[in-house]
Amino acid sequence: MCGIVGIFDTTGGSEIDLELLSRMNERQFHRGPDEGGLHTEPGVGFGHRRLSIIDLSSGQQPLFNEDGSVVVTFNGEIYNFPGLSDELKAAGHIFKTHSDTEVIVHAWEEWGEKCVERFRGMFAFAIWDRNRGTLFMARDRLGKKPLHYALLDNGHLIFGSELKALYVHPLLKREIDPRAVEEYFALGYVPDPKSIFKNIYKLPAGHCMTVKRGQTEMKTRAYWDVPFKSSGPMSEQEAVEELTRRLRQSVDIRMMSEVPLGAFLSGGVDSSAVVAMMAQLSDAPVNTCSISFTSPKFNEAEFAKMVADRYHTNHFVETVNPDDFGLVDQLADIYDEPYADSSAIPTYRVCELAKKRVTVALSGDGADEYFSGYRRHCWHMNEERIRRLMPYGLRGPLFGFLGAVYPKLDWAPKVLRAKTTFQALARDSVAAYFHSVSLMRDDMRNSLFSPDFKRSLAGYNAVEVFRKHAADCPSDHPLSLIQYIDLKTYLIGDIHTKVDRASMANSLEVRAPLLDHELIEWVSGLDPELKLKGQMGKYILKKAMEPHLPNDVLYRSKMGFAVPLAEWFRGPLKQKVRDSLLGESMRESGFFNMDYVDQLVSQHQSGVRDYSSPIWSLLMFDAFQRQVL
Repeated sequence: MCGIVGIFDTTGGSEIDLELLSRMNERQFHRGPDEGGLHTEPGVGFGHRRLSIIDLSSGQQPLFNEDGSVVVTFNGEIYNFPGLSDELKAAGHIFKTHSDTEVIVHAWEEWGEKCVERFRGMFAFAIWDRNRGTLFMARDRLGKKPLHYALLDNGHLIFGSELKALYVHPLLKREIDPRAVEEYFALGYVPDPKSIFKNIYKLPAGHCMTVKRGQTEMKTRAYWDVPFKSSGPMSEQEAVEELTRRLRQSVDIRMMSEVPLGAFLSGGVDSSAVVAMMAQLSDAPVNTCSISFTSPKFNEAEFAKMVADRYHTNHFVETVNPDDFGLVDQLADIYDEPYADSSAIPTYRVCELAKKRVTVALSGDGADEYFSGYRRHCWHMNEERIRRLMPYGLRGPLFGFLGAVYPKLDWAPKVLRAKTTFQALARDSVAAYFHSVSLMRDDMRNSLFSPDFKRSLAGYNAVEVFRKHAADCPSDHPLSLIQYIDLKTYLIGDIHTKVDRASMANSLEVRAPLLDHELIEWVSGLDPELKLKGQMGKYILKKAMEPHLPNDVLYRSKMGFAVPLAEWFRGPLKQKVRDSLLGESMRESGFFNMDYVDQLVSQHQSGVRDYSSPIWSLLMFDAFQRQVL
C-alpha cells in the first residue's frame, strides 16, 4: 500500500517545481515509509511513497515501460497480476520486475483505457503516456483506495491519495462547499465526488479520467457497476456451495505477500468467515488481532476467542479503555475533512495493534452492504410492505401527522420509538431510507443551520445524493435498491475512508476479500430472499459458514464497533464539548444557529436527550475548521 501525488500542466510543458512535488509527497510519508520516489519531465511530476509488500527488491515507483515513454504511480494491489503478466509477455512486452505495478504500464500499452477492466484488486493510479500526450487516472470498482484532484487557476491539475497532500500546494483555494456541509451533517461524511471544498473532488469508485495535454477538459467515465443480473435458477444448497468456493478463492488471492500477514478478528460473522478460510488455506497458524472493551455493551472478545481457539490462530488481544478519547484531537489531521464515524477510534486502535505483528491484514468489511447485514435493511423492508398496501395520497398525510405529534422517546425500548418509523412511512422509498440513515434528519439540520447558510444552499437537500444513485440502480427490487445505495455511499464514503486512513496512519495494508468485485457481481444476482430471509440478514452467508464457525458466532445479535460517546459527553469530555461547540470558531463560521447548538449540548448533558451523534459530528467539524482551515 502506498501514497501517490502528481502535478500535470494541462496547458503545456512548463517546468514542474520539484521541491513542491517533494513536499506534497512527504506529507503522505505515513502511507509508505519504506521508500519514496519522484519523476519530473516538462509539464508532468509524479511522486510516490512506498509500503513494500510484493517484490521487495524492485518495483520502486514511479515505474516506466521499456522505452520510458509511459510512467505510472500506483497505490494498491492487483491480485491477478501473475496471469496478466504471462499474457502480456506472450504479447511481446518485456518486464524488468516481478511487481504488480509493472503490469499496469504494459496493460495500458496493450489495451489502453480498457486495461482497468482487466484488473482484479484495489487501486488508484495515474499514468502519463508521453507519446499520446495523455494523463490517465483510475480508481478501483468499489473505491477501496482514494484519489483526490483539483484543477488550479494556472491550468495545473494536482492529485493525491489524501487531501493533505493537495493542501500543501500554495495555489489551492479552500472555499467550503455549502452542499458538502449539508451532506456531511446528514450522512457523517462527504460523499463522492465532492470534498468539503468547492474546487477539490474525489474520483468516484469504478471511474477513470482522461486528460489530454493542451486541453483543460477532464473526461470522466464509469467503467463498472454492480450488475444485479440474475445468476439463474439455483437451489439454496447450490448457492451455499458456490458462495463457499468463491469466498475461499477471494481470500486465497489476497494472502499473497512477502511480508508478515494476518487478519482482524472482531468475533462477528464477516471477519470470522475470513479467518476460517485463511486457516484452511494456510499451513502455518494465522495471525489474528482483536481489541476488547471493558464495557460488556461493546465487547465481542469472547466470540473472537471462540474462532481463534477453533483454528489455533496466533491471537493477539488488547483492551481499550472506555475513556479512550485521546485520539479525538488527532482525527481531523488523519481524515483531512469533516468525518463523523466515531468507530474511527477503535479502528485506529486495532490497526495500531495489528501493525505490531503484521504489515498486511485481511478484514471482513463489505458483507453488511450486499448481504444485508444491517438491521436498517430489515426495518426498511418491513416499511416497504406498508407502503405497498397504502397509496401515498393516504399514507403521506396519515403518517406525516403521526410523525409530527408522536414524542421522541430516546430512552424507550425500540418498539416504542415509533416517531422515526412514522416519519419514514410518510415518505417515498428513497427519501425514507435517507431519513433512516441520516445522522441529523431534515428538521434538525434546518434548526442547526443559520439563515445565511440556508440561503447559500438555495433549497438543496442531501437526499439528492441518494436519488441520483437510485436513478442509476439496475434493479427495481426494493432490497437491491438500498443495497446499491449503501455500496455507492456508506461503504465508500464512510467505511473505506475510515479503514484506509486509520490503517495508513499506522503504515498497515488492509485487504477486504468480501469486497472482491467478482464475488459481489455473483452475489448481486442471487434471489434477494437468500440475503434477507424473513428478519434474518446475511442468511446465505451464515448458512455457508455453518460448517466452519460456531452457531454462537453466526446467530447472535449484531453488536457493532462503537464507543460510549453519550457517557463521554456527560463526563470526561463535558467541558471540552462546551468549549469547542460554543466557542469562537463555530460562532465565526457563520454556518450555525448557535442557540440550537447550545440547546443540543445542554439537553444532552442534562440527560434529557441523547444527542451524542450530532454533538460528535459538530466536534469533528470544529476540529476540521481549527486544524485544516
